[in-house]
Amino acid sequence: MITIMRLLLVPAVVLAMLDARWEWAFAGFLVAGISDGIDGFIARRWNQTSRLGAYLDPIADKLLLVSVFVVMGIAGELPLWVKPLLVSKANTVAQIVLAALVLGELAFSVHPDPLRTGLILLTGVLTVASAAAYLVAWLRHMSGYGEGSTPGD
Repeated sequence: MITIMRLLLVPAVVLAMLDARWEWAFAGFLVAGISDGIDGFIARRWNQTSRLGAYLDPIADKLLLVSVFVVMGIAGELPLWVKPLLVSKANTVAQIVLAALVLGELAFSVHPDPLRTGLILLTGVLTVASAAAYLVAWLRHMSGYGEGSTPGD
């Protein structure tokens, strides 16, 4: 229930941000963060876990963070300095193809196991490569390397 409440907070936080009601956006973001900690504590302390919660918890976290960062970027409050990388685009394509394949398998009761396994491996490799590429881009950005300065300036 706590995770579902966090999911419901996302549109409220986004709307508050779009209306420049920063105090409400901050309050919603803070409530979501604190409730995430409480949710985790309850789950560990009293072994109150569920399969649904295991899926929804990280989705709620990512949805909130991505939404907040996108709106702050659009609002000009944060720089939009990372351009989509080719490896990231390939990763997205692999994820879409994998999801479509699995849905098709389930819908039509076919199981091209070698293809599924290959796509899972490819998607995993591309995910790691994409994360690494963005990390390198971020480190370069933060150090000023490649932006008209040399390392050590």
